[in-house]
Amino acid sequence: MAVDTCALLLAILVTGANVQDRAAAKPVLWALHTCFPGIRIVWADSGYTGALVGWAADQFRIAVRIVTKLAGQTTFVALQGRWAVERTFSWINRCRRTVRGYERLPEHHAAMVQWSMIIIMTRRLARHQHI
Repeated sequence: MAVDTCALLLAILVTGANVQDRAAAKPVLWALHTCFPGIRIVWADSGYTGALVGWAADQFRIAVRIVTKLAGQTTFVALQGRWAVERTFSWINRCRRTVRGYERLPEHHAAMVQWSMIIIMTRRLARHQHI
């Protein structure tokens, strides 16, 4: 999942449990670059280290910044870039259909996540309407 700094969904890819995050990141970065070509920096956790960083720089001129845990960290600490994704996961899990894997196909679960984010964004917009 790729989100902006306001924790709003930009791109999503749902895969089976047998696919590593690093492998699934390439199509997500491709979708992100296609839909939002102005994005130049992406924050990711340490699970995305390795060849992905160089690949994103070569293919799309996107700098993947790895945000690692602080030395000696044992409790939760909000780290730059990572808190937005965690907050988005929290928002999405408030919707009943996305809490568990009810869907048979990954595409259906991705649609449910997008639907959840549409509900979240429209509620946020409606809250700021002044008539």
